[in-house]
Amino acid sequence: MNAKDYTKKWKILSTEYLIRRPWLTARRDKVQLPDGRVNPEYYVVEYPDWVNVIAITTEGKFVMERQYRHAVGMTCYELPCGVMEAGETPLEAAKRELMEETGYGKGEWQEIMEITPNPSSMSNFTHCFLAKGVEKIARPHLDATEELEVYLLEEQEVKKLLQDNQLIQSLMISPLLKYFSGL
Repeated sequence: MNAKDYTKKWKILSTEYLIRRPWLTARRDKVQLPDGRVNPEYYVVEYPDWVNVIAITTEGKFVMERQYRHAVGMTCYELPCGVMEAGETPLEAAKRELMEETGYGKGEWQEIMEITPNPSSMSNFTHCFLAKGVEKIARPHLDATEELEVYLLEEQEVKKLLQDNQLIQSLMISPLLKYFSGL
């Protein structure tokens, strides 16, 4: 079955935006289901698409980050990641985010999957990339609110983080599991 099969698409009867901010846009839709039923309050959070990168250096080390995540009150290990900017392709955004956050670039790139954080209530997709043979070519250029540390980890260390639930972001766990499974 095609994941983008829209044959059962709901009809939007009306939309009201509840908040429109750079990092939070939420709307309430009144929708009609294919069988004619009407749901007067269906809430959707709109975000731009995201990217993340499994970046592996020429020496075979995984480029990882640790940063504080306020919503869960934890400092987390993560893949280099970020939001796509207007007009960027997913690949352009992934290369930019890796360079900005870590100073790594070059290498051989491929998109390995496209996933969604929550298709029930969030509008965006995450484009997941594998970059092999990356090299340190610049200094990181973090955004004003970013504060992160870059780590170079062996494959076994990344697997141990997964085993010990030290990686908690599902949008990063999914591509790592796909990569490690060889799919």
